[in-house]
Amino acid sequence: MGPSSVSPQSAFAELGAIRLDQVGLDEMLQRIADLANRAIPGTRDVSVTLIRGGDTRTLVFTSDLARDLDDWQYQRGFGPCLDSSPSGDSISVPDMATEKRWPEWAEYAHSREVGSSLSVGLPIQEAVVGALNVYGGQAHAFDAEAIDVAERFAAYAAVALANAHLYDTTATLAEQMREAMRSRAVIEQAKGIIMGERRCSPEEAFALLSKISQDTNRKVRDVAAALVSRAVGTGRD
Repeated sequence: MGPSSVSPQSAFAELGAIRLDQVGLDEMLQRIADLANRAIPGTRDVSVTLIRGGDTRTLVFTSDLARDLDDWQYQRGFGPCLDSSPSGDSISVPDMATEKRWPEWAEYAHSREVGSSLSVGLPIQEAVVGALNVYGGQAHAFDAEAIDVAERFAAYAAVALANAHLYDTTATLAEQMREAMRSRAVIEQAKGIIMGERRCSPEEAFALLSKISQDTNRKVRDVAAALVSRAVGTGRD
């Protein structure tokens, strides 16, 4: 290990002390990548891939080299990173010079002085997957112990991504609920205006809003908002 290296135990202790509610996702993943780069024996560079729907991107990386090796796979649609992501498997490329599964990618990696790689899948949810990608400068850089350490780092990355995805989903749902409440409020206001003007029931007032919505091909909320806005404007004259 070099002077900047850390033991896996120290790295995991540092990660365990980080509260996910106090750091952003990118910062957390960058710490994981940096520590993995220093703690996994034989590692030259590390990156984290995220695949959400049709969008594939490298979230964090320890060098432009790692990002370039990922991008090569994204642009062509194949490679160990892309294969490990949906499966959740750990895929090792022991020697780029003799790799037969992805020969073009291996040739490119070898030309960039990368001798081996390891991609550990991060199954987060059905629609969101990713991978921790570890690149070694020499062939056969990762033995069984190194793979075990990489998989433990991948577990931290998976938890961070899963929590972020859950937060994003929850935040989206909360915003949808707030929007629904705003829509309901303006519709109730519009119904009150119609009831006052026409001396009709709430049901009849909503039926009128619905008819206007259908006739004008506009959402009921938009029709109601226009009615309320017009009533407020008239009241100010």
